[in-house]
Amino acid sequence: MKSTELQMLQTLYEQDFYAWVEQTAELLRLHHWDTLDLEHLIEEVVDLGKSQQRALQSALRLVLSHLLKWKYQPERRSRSWQVTITRERLNLDELLQESPSLRRFLNEPEWINITYQRSRREAMVETGLSEENFAIVCPFSVDDILELDFYPNTG
Repeated sequence: MKSTELQMLQTLYEQDFYAWVEQTAELLRLHHWDTLDLEHLIEEVVDLGKSQQRALQSALRLVLSHLLKWKYQPERRSRSWQVTITRERLNLDELLQESPSLRRFLNEPEWINITYQRSRREAMVETGLSEENFAIVCPFSVDDILELDFYPNTG
């Protein structure tokens, strides 16, 4: 049978997530293992990992969509695009410094392809160019994507 404290903590999770976080952190600090809401705590730890992966994918998608616009719409190149590319490359670098194990996603062709296809779609919408104008497969290597000074030529 669950303790009253555990039941209260599980209810708190549903009603006030931030209060649940504060209470859980305090229980961890005090080593009150038997009172922890382990089911929700495990769920949140897993979500933290997913959040890091989403942050990586989001930054990568922004870099890719802007590199595509840079490559396929050279007449519209702007400092704003360059700033976005640089900012998101720096975000990628920070994420990879903080969590080096995220780099494995950059080595997974299917993961890169899914992200590239989303970036390709975004670039099509933003530029108004048809899909025939954009490479079907990512035209940039991971090194190109991460390289602060890389900008593709037209073509």
